Amino acid sequence: MSGTFQFTFSNIEKQYKQAIVDGYLFVTCEEYASLRCNNLSDKTIIHRIDVDYSIKKAERLGEIFNKLGIKASFFIRLHAPEYNPFSFENYRIIKFLIDSGHEIGYHSEVIDQEAIWQENAEENLIRDIDVINRIFNIEIKGTASHGGMTGLNNKDFWKERKAETYGLMYEAYEFLKEAFYISDSEWTQWKCYDKGVLVKGERKTFGEHLKDGHPLIYLLIHSDTYFDHNFYE
Repeated sequence: MSGTFQFTFSNIEKQYKQAIVDGYLFVTCEEYASLRCNNLSDKTIIHRIDVDYSIKKAERLGEIFNKLGIKASFFIRLHAPEYNPFSFENYRIIKFLIDSGHEIGYHSEVIDQEAIWQENAEENLIRDIDVINRIFNIEIKGTASHGGMTGLNNKDFWKERKAETYGLMYEAYEFLKEAFYISDSEWTQWKCYDKGVLVKGERKTFGEHLKDGHPLIYLLIHSDTYFDHNFYE
């Protein structure tokens, strides 16, 4: 029986170091939306972090990225029962990420909000974007729809809408079909999609995928997934 945990901060840092050694350039979602397929490096990683439950752990990732000299897009929730982005400590951490040059985006739940509050999803989105911009004195460029426990799909909001309508550059899931997508979103194992198509049964880590030399990788990790010794610390 194995006594080794995979999703440690030290392990993911090693994988990032390997990506840099292998010649990959990390870009934020905003940077990719600006460049798209023009003027990209031969080896590019679209770098996205979803903050589902822990802003404290997002700070740890930010510290690792700062040490390695790479930038990321951190998507924060506004209505999570698990954290308040405007608490004293969480506000400090988000400002630290902003001051470090990382992108902040909105991890949106507008379909959930509409169902729970009986308020219009579009009005919720406009208000939430305004709140983030005002509180942190920034101008966010994109959203990434959150998948929660309601059984509803927040990505449905974007089926017939464009990010530009709301003063945004992108909705992060629109990049999925343009790259080789690697995600830790199953908590205890990795998954991947090749230009929007699930690669069934493929559980290689981010680091192991680097050996395949994909020219454009879309990497999504979650701050909550990582730990020093064990998940329950």
